[in-house]
Amino acid sequence: MKPTSSPSKTAAARPLWQRLLIRRLKFLAYVALVLVVGLGGSYLFAPQWLMSADIKRQMMAAHVEKHSVQVGDTKWVYFEGGQGPTLVLLHGFAASKEVWLKQMELLTPHFHVIAPDLPGWGESTRVDGASYNIDAQVARLQGFVDTLGMQKVVLIGHSMGGAIAGVYAAEHPDHVAELALLDSFGLKANENDFARLALAGKNPFVFDNREEFAKATAWAFAKPLNIPGRFEDVLIKRNQASRAFIDRTFNELREPSQYLSVQNRLDRLGMPVLGLWCHDDKITDISALDSLRNGLKSAQAISTSTLNGCNHMPILEKPEETARILTGFVISH
Repeated sequence: MKPTSSPSKTAAARPLWQRLLIRRLKFLAYVALVLVVGLGGSYLFAPQWLMSADIKRQMMAAHVEKHSVQVGDTKWVYFEGGQGPTLVLLHGFAASKEVWLKQMELLTPHFHVIAPDLPGWGESTRVDGASYNIDAQVARLQGFVDTLGMQKVVLIGHSMGGAIAGVYAAEHPDHVAELALLDSFGLKANENDFARLALAGKNPFVFDNREEFAKATAWAFAKPLNIPGRFEDVLIKRNQASRAFIDRTFNELREPSQYLSVQNRLDRLGMPVLGLWCHDDKITDISALDSLRNGLKSAQAISTSTLNGCNHMPILEKPEETARILTGFVISH
């Protein structure tokens, strides 16, 4: 009967390179197992950690850093990066500075870009009982601009941020070289389903479960968002935690002085102005672009652009096209 070799003797008989290779493969398999278990556990029990890690990844891609500055009773937290003319990016209602990260990735190679969390939103200070309507935010923005020593900026605002940008430009024209309004709030527009809901006092931006989250985001995005379910749960909890503030601010913005805040000041805008809209915007009807164009009596230059295949969020739905239009606008004046 032919004797058999033991496993240990067989392993020892292998060439050194084979033994090293097997050892390396076992180590990699162990690391892969640890990663799978760790990431799976984080996704199930601490999805906010994975979301934070993804934000940091996007920051690295955009070559921006996070900073903060105290202005009166408000700590402003903001992203900053790049060199060149200064662009200040203002986000919309119930959003935060993170919505600008893809734009910053595309813009920082050419410009010095700052994207803050507007007071009350994101990581910036929220003072209980204080007003966060357009006029109050414009006053806070002036403090932020002064504290950072910014002399002349290109001010870019989306949605509610557009209204803040437009009113700020009218009130402080010496600080604004150019103004870009993206699907902006604050202009006269045809009444749509969203406007009817808002005027009736129903807030489409609040949600308590994944189904309501899908309905809320459908107002702003042309296609359903492809977000992992546990990430949706984090966003739902954040929305619930800020519910009183979201409702109070939403009700403030239902006043005519707020939803016509830019419209009532168009004749005071003398700098070059860009209006950029998604053609099928369900929140701010594209007719607002005509109101902007027709109301600018003193602007040095007027540029308008429309994008197809998006709803209310061109900065996320059509990032490359949006960045190209913004870049062309900035360098042409």
